[in-house]
Amino acid sequence: MTQKHIATVNPLPSTILHNSVEVRRQYTRAAAKQAVQFISRKVRIFNRRAAEVAHDMPQMQGGV
Repeated sequence: MTQKHIATVNPLPSTILHNSVEVRRQYTRAAAKQAVQFISRKVRIFNRRAAEVAHDMPQMQGGV
């Protein structure tokens, strides 16, 4: 699976391209979005594997 790394969420016109605060904000927003996607993907994989393991374990009857 290939990912396209886009520096900015929206292409910036050249008039504000050198506005470092706006550029930094766009980079931060894009990086945060990628981080959330990465973490949620890892959590989904972990939950899927945990469900498979729990399903494979025999049900214990009667507690000690």
